[in-house]
Amino acid sequence: MLTSSFAASSAFLLREFSEVNKEQKIYFINTKYHFDETMEYKKQLTELYGLKVECIGAKKEDNDFTTRNKTWEESPEFCCDINKVRPLQLIKERFTVWVSGLMEWQSDHRASLDIFEQRNGILKFYPLLDVTKEEREQYILENELPFHPLIAKGYSSIGCTHCTVPGEGREGRWNNSPKTECGLHL
Repeated sequence: MLTSSFAASSAFLLREFSEVNKEQKIYFINTKYHFDETMEYKKQLTELYGLKVECIGAKKEDNDFTTRNKTWEESPEFCCDINKVRPLQLIKERFTVWVSGLMEWQSDHRASLDIFEQRNGILKFYPLLDVTKEEREQYILENELPFHPLIAKGYSSIGCTHCTVPGEGREGRWNNSPKTECGLHL
């Protein structure tokens, strides 16, 4: 199972996978709260690499609940659980290996990960874990890959519109909250 958020570092991993296996399905969790720029970037990378992307997401009534109640304001953990963790859990059970583009420089939690880890019954593989931010940027520039458009606007980490502001590292995520992960990779 390969997942992508089509965020800041996505072009790197998706290019590599598209060159190895054009038939590889990429799962994208559509929270319905993504920036327009993220959805355009997803479209751009999908066309550029000929990706086979499958969108998954929360049940309509669950997503509507989080919208009506602005769940992200009172309980961002619960909002992420409903809109990210639960939808992925439904498909995750079909796989034995999960590939993700996490990099250790992105957060303290990510720096504590191993390239291969057994977590909750699935082998997680982070092929870019030890790639530095500078190496990522160099790779993207050398291969003339498109950067996510919000990077130019000061966003270093890109998530949902109501929980993301410009900032270095993951400091722009869940602003004014100690939260640094949505729960998918815990």
